[in-house]
Amino acid sequence: MKKVEAIIKPFKLDDVREGLTEQGITGLTVSEVKGYGRQKGHTETYRGAEYNVDFLPKIKLEIVLSDDQLDRCIETIISTANTGKIGDGKIFVFNVEQAIRIRTGEVGDEAV
Repeated sequence: MKKVEAIIKPFKLDDVREGLTEQGITGLTVSEVKGYGRQKGHTETYRGAEYNVDFLPKIKLEIVLSDDQLDRCIETIISTANTGKIGDGKIFVFNVEQAIRIRTGEVGDEAV
């Protein structure tokens, strides 16, 4: 099993979710986060005063899936979250040793 964490732009969430659902990938945790990478924030003007916005709003997706779904998941996130501009995000993949469904006690891929 693998865990995919993806950081994407907030307005791309619906596109990514729909794309994953079309690929048969269900089960998704979404968190609103803030951060920066190469973008390093930006400057905004409010009531005539300029100020720096260091941390930009992003969406963090967490998906645990079987190994055979991994490539489809990554390809779908890349194709649906890509705008071609800086700040599109990142994808991280982790190994998951065990998963247990609390309600039924199912273990492993059955729990996902």
